[in-house]
Amino acid sequence: MYNTYDPDKRRLLSALAHGAIFFSTTLVSVGLPVAILFTSDDPIVKENAKESINFHFNVWFYGAILGGLFFLLGWLVLPLLLLGPLAGLGYILHWGLTIWALTHVFRNPETPFRYPFIFRVF
Repeated sequence: MYNTYDPDKRRLLSALAHGAIFFSTTLVSVGLPVAILFTSDDPIVKENAKESINFHFNVWFYGAILGGLFFLLGWLVLPLLLLGPLAGLGYILHWGLTIWALTHVFRNPETPFRYPFIFRVF
């Protein structure tokens, strides 16, 4: 049976999955894509939701590493001079990649977005 999916619904749900980080950096950033993953029957939306979950796990993982390094090396001035710009670069990359994903799902809703250089759990 031939099945078509509504492109506007696909855009909206894919954008919500990737843009969930704008609502909250905690549970909503992963909870909303998980809810979309389990409720949508559109394979492209499901792939975008999985990719969003993987990306947000990566953001949490690298943030925990940087936070731990700040905690452990906080008494040294030199590591702070190196970790500060690294954290700033991570912040810019995080938001930039999210915006890139959003523009992709609006421009080309027929293909799922893949974040570069992340490890994937799903």
